[in-house]
Amino acid sequence: MPLTQASGARVADATTYTPAAVPAYFRLNFRPEHDGVFRSERRFKVVVAGRRWGKTTLALQCLSHHAISKSGQICYYLGPTERQANETAWPALKHMLPLALIRRVRESDLEIEFLNGSRIKLHGPQSLRGAGLDFAVLDEQAYMPAELWPEIVRPMLADRLGRAILVSTPRGLNHFYDLYEQARLMPDWAVFTFPTAVGGYIRPGELDLLRSTMDPRLYAQEIDASFVLQAGRVYHQFSRDVDVDDVPLIEGPSLLVGMDFNVDPMTAVVCQKVAGQCRVSAEIVLPNSNTFEMMAELHRRYQGHTGVVHPDPSGSARKTSAPLGQTDHSIIRQSGWEVYPLAPYPVVDRINSVNAMFRNVKGERRIVIDRRCTRLIRALEGLTYKEGTNLPDNSSELVHVTDALGYLIMGVFPMIRDEVRILRVSL
Repeated sequence: MPLTQASGARVADATTYTPAAVPAYFRLNFRPEHDGVFRSERRFKVVVAGRRWGKTTLALQCLSHHAISKSGQICYYLGPTERQANETAWPALKHMLPLALIRRVRESDLEIEFLNGSRIKLHGPQSLRGAGLDFAVLDEQAYMPAELWPEIVRPMLADRLGRAILVSTPRGLNHFYDLYEQARLMPDWAVFTFPTAVGGYIRPGELDLLRSTMDPRLYAQEIDASFVLQAGRVYHQFSRDVDVDDVPLIEGPSLLVGMDFNVDPMTAVVCQKVAGQCRVSAEIVLPNSNTFEMMAELHRRYQGHTGVVHPDPSGSARKTSAPLGQTDHSIIRQSGWEVYPLAPYPVVDRINSVNAMFRNVKGERRIVIDRRCTRLIRALEGLTYKEGTNLPDNSSELVHVTDALGYLIMGVFPMIRDEVRILRVSL
């Protein structure tokens, strides 16, 4: 599709345009909701919106305005794949840009260079390291790798004090939800949420038809832009709004660690028992690791402190990651920490115990989790049962850190285990 002048727009002299003149090119069809995002001066913006709300169009308009308003800007649009960027965003970008401001278009590179020296390049999530960026768009960020924003794109914006807009329809309670929750608390971020209905692209009658044909949970996610809890949640008593807070370590109580011996990742949670309450202050998640490295990490974080590790009961057996004659439990003891192993018990007892800590029959809540434990929080919200069983889906990466919490609960709060045992006998 060739570049065209926007219909009805006044074309300024490409060499003398000012930022004040630029919005005339890009805001012709803005609704108030789009305009509010466009006008926000926050450095980073998160837009959660339903399908066909206009996320891609708005993001491209913000990107183009930034490139045209300042000289020498390097601006990237990132789609879930380069093919999607080519098929969806590239034609829309070329259609909205004024031809008078363009120096050249490189079709094969999905790149546009402006007369002021700024460039816009469309890209997939691969092979991004190296370039510094002034502006980035992450379109459908919920469908991108979780590490893309914090480990790759965010550092690319650092040296040039770049800006970014991250837009997506929700995809359950994944990394995009974590980012959304974190952004709500950060001063340099703006968060927006819009259902499809306010975008102006879908007629009300069509929405009525969708309501009559779509599953309610899917409609809530895809059309109403709601973050929907997974059906069949294992830890259904956990509530982010109630059970998450700032949980600093306090002087006095010993450190208590729940530990799962899975190799990739190996996980642990660190807590203190205070007045009968489990206060989880930290999580440790080590990819492709072993018990030696986990104990070294505990020493690094808590120098001068030791405590009690409540591990996977199977750790008393020899492991391939340990030298001949050593077990995971013996490695922990050699590191100066105590080990409180338990005999094997039914998985359902562990799950019931954890759920009872979050809320028992009396309505008591006896556990609080630090908001920085993002992996644990996401796992408690997202881990589901394997279809047709009462066992967690062990194929999910979410299972390991929740197992670590479960081992801790079973070891530190035996009265919960006794309650479960009595319940099982009475049934």
